[in-house]
Amino acid sequence: MTRPPLRLDVPEEAAGARLDAFLAARESELTRSGWKRAIEEGLVRVGGRVVSKPGWPLKAGASVEAILPDPAPSGLTGEEIPLSIVHEDDDVIVIDKPAGLVVHPGHGNTRGTLVHALLGRGTPLAAAGGELRPGIVHRLDKDTSGLLVVAKTDRAHRVLAAAFAAREVSKTYVALVARTVRPASGRIDAAIGRSPRDRRKMAVRVPRARAATTIYRTLEALPGHTLLEIDLVTGRTHQIRVHLASKGNPVIGDDRYGKRMPARTASFPRLALHAARLSFSHPVTGETLRLSSPLPPDFEALLARLRKA
Repeated sequence: MTRPPLRLDVPEEAAGARLDAFLAARESELTRSGWKRAIEEGLVRVGGRVVSKPGWPLKAGASVEAILPDPAPSGLTGEEIPLSIVHEDDDVIVIDKPAGLVVHPGHGNTRGTLVHALLGRGTPLAAAGGELRPGIVHRLDKDTSGLLVVAKTDRAHRVLAAAFAAREVSKTYVALVARTVRPASGRIDAAIGRSPRDRRKMAVRVPRARAATTIYRTLEALPGHTLLEIDLVTGRTHQIRVHLASKGNPVIGDDRYGKRMPARTASFPRLALHAARLSFSHPVTGETLRLSSPLPPDFEALLARLRKA
């Protein structure tokens, strides 16, 4: 059984784009690697002709057609895991994710994820996210708390994925970092890519790095620390953590990128990083949703200790 064919015309601004990148940006039925496999398997046509090269350069006005099989059932089983729901309707659900909860199954995390929790409460999830990531449009690190939107329908997933790709989703974080941040407010423009020394880490100014921009403002100066409000312009893996560490101000609790943490906060057991505000256009109604989440109790307690100092 197959889905209806996907048919797209290449606009002028996409001329010269790779076929796999074009499809991934406009149709979230598959990830870019998924589209690469589909192209190599002969499931995509350009101008009526099968193209098997993912890097095929597209011409403006060309027609692209893809016939894809239905996704295989994932076999995921729901679990009873409590969740804090900030917003829910027929198309999307927004979770206030606690620190310690992994977003979706993956290597080393086959149970106990946010996806399992959503399935456990009977929440329908978009198949478009993939068999192990149904409904997932964006992610937060395991030890980051805060707001995360999940798509309940394929239509919502496609629209939200396009909005994230076009940087039309506003995301604001609060972070406690080591030492005084100078200047107090600013913009970090530093490309991020996979570290050639440690493939588990990201780094700035490395080969094949992608442009990344972080805007920050000091909310409060504390003894040996700074509380920041952060807007993400781009959304690279570990972006906030990598950019702030590159300035010498790692996020408290970051044992991957942080070094020489202040003694007062060295024992904090997770990232002092919270996704506090999220704003986006509803994928169906077009209504602007502006959502917020207060700092979790452990984060507030940490700040209270520093203020007393």
